[in-house]
Amino acid sequence: MSNYLKTKILHFIFLLSAVVFIYLSNFIFDEYSLSIVNNIAIFIILAASYNLINGVTGQFSLEPNGFVAVGAYIAALLLLSPDAKSAQFYIQDPNAIVLAFYSSNFFLAMFLAGLGAALLALILSFPVFRVRGDYLAIVTLGFGFIIQICAINAPSWTNGSLGLNEIPLHSNIYYTGGAAVITIIAILNLIYSKFGRAMKAVRDDEDAAHAMGINTFKIKTLAFCTSAFFEGIGGALLVCLLGSVSPDQFTFFFTFQLLIIIVLGGLGSTTGAIIGTVLVMGGSEWLRFLDEPMEIFGYQTPALPGFRMVVFSVVLILVMLFAREGIMGKKELLDIKFKKWFRK
Repeated sequence: MSNYLKTKILHFIFLLSAVVFIYLSNFIFDEYSLSIVNNIAIFIILAASYNLINGVTGQFSLEPNGFVAVGAYIAALLLLSPDAKSAQFYIQDPNAIVLAFYSSNFFLAMFLAGLGAALLALILSFPVFRVRGDYLAIVTLGFGFIIQICAINAPSWTNGSLGLNEIPLHSNIYYTGGAAVITIIAILNLIYSKFGRAMKAVRDDEDAAHAMGINTFKIKTLAFCTSAFFEGIGGALLVCLLGSVSPDQFTFFFTFQLLIIIVLGGLGSTTGAIIGTVLVMGGSEWLRFLDEPMEIFGYQTPALPGFRMVVFSVVLILVMLFAREGIMGKKELLDIKFKKWFRK
C-alpha cells in the first residue's frame, strides 16, 4: 500500500470518527458531561489557533484572552435582542447603546466575531511586530490587559463590569464540534502550505528566513490574524455556551491556561494541542472527586477543596520532566492536506 493511500485512509478515519463522535455525543453523555465536551471542543479551537502563532511561527505572544474577549463581546452584542439590551443597559441612555436596535443570527454573529478579532490583529501587527522575543510577550500581554480595562470602562459597548446576560444558548455539540473539526483542517492545510513552511522558517531563524527572501512581517501578520480569527470564533461559541460574558472571564489566567495546553501537547504540533486540551480541560474535571470526602482503607478523609489541582499540577510537572518538548513534540499524527495548489 502506497504512503499516499495510507494517508488518505487516515484522513477518512479521522473525519469519520469525528463525525460519529459528534453525532453520538447527545446520546451517550448526560447534560453535565456534554457541557464539558462542548467546552473541550471550544478550547481545541482556541489552543490550535494559539499554537499557530506561538508554536508554528515561534512568536511568544500572550494575547489570546484579548481576542477571545473581542469575539465574545461582538457576538453578544449581535445576538442579544433589542429588548434584552434595553433591559440590561439600564444605566445607559438607550440611544447611546451600541447596536441597540439590531440583532443577527448565530452564524453571522460568529463570523463577524472572528472577523472583528482578525481586523484588530491586523491593526496591532504593525506596532507589535516591531519587537521580538520577550518584548513581544510584554507588548501582547499589555494588549490583553487593555482589552479587559476597555471592557470595564466602555459601558455603552459592554455594560461595564456588570457584563451581559441572557445571551442565546446556540452552542451545542454539533456547532462546537463541527467548528473544531473545520478549524483543525484549516490550520493543518495552512501549516502544510508554502505559508506554513515560511512560518516554520521564521520560527527556526527569522534573520536567515529574511535573508532567503521571505517577507517575515507578512508571514507573522498572516499567522497573527488567522489565530485571532479563530480565537474570535471560539469566543463567540464560548459565550453562547455560558449565556453570559463579563470582563473577569478574560484575565491573564485564560491565556496562561492555553499556554499550558500547547506546551504540554508540544509547541508546533496541532495534534499535541488537541491532546493537551483533552488532558487539561477534561482531566481537571475528571479529578474533581479528589476535592470530596473519600473512604480510603476504611478511613474517611475530609473534603479537600483544591486538592485535585495539586494532583493535576504534579502530573503536569512529571509529564514535562519526562517529555521536555511536550507529549507530541513537533510531530503531527494528522497531516490533513487537500488541494495541491494550496501546498505549492
